Amino acid sequence: MMIQEIRALSSEELKKQLDGAYRELLNLRFRLATKQLVNYHEIRNVRKRIARIKTIMRERELFEE
Repeated sequence: MMIQEIRALSSEELKKQLDGAYRELLNLRFRLATKQLVNYHEIRNVRKRIARIKTIMRERELFEE
């Protein structure tokens, strides 16, 4: 998901995306532990997506004040 797409989402949608990304990361970690994960870069990509979403949420929090 590109940063422009994340910025276009509402605050509620951002929260849903963040929850989904955390669930996906948990699933990937389980698959890694059980040796079922083929593409290890997926974990990195999900962690970056989480960071992007949290950054946008923090920006909105700061600019609302």
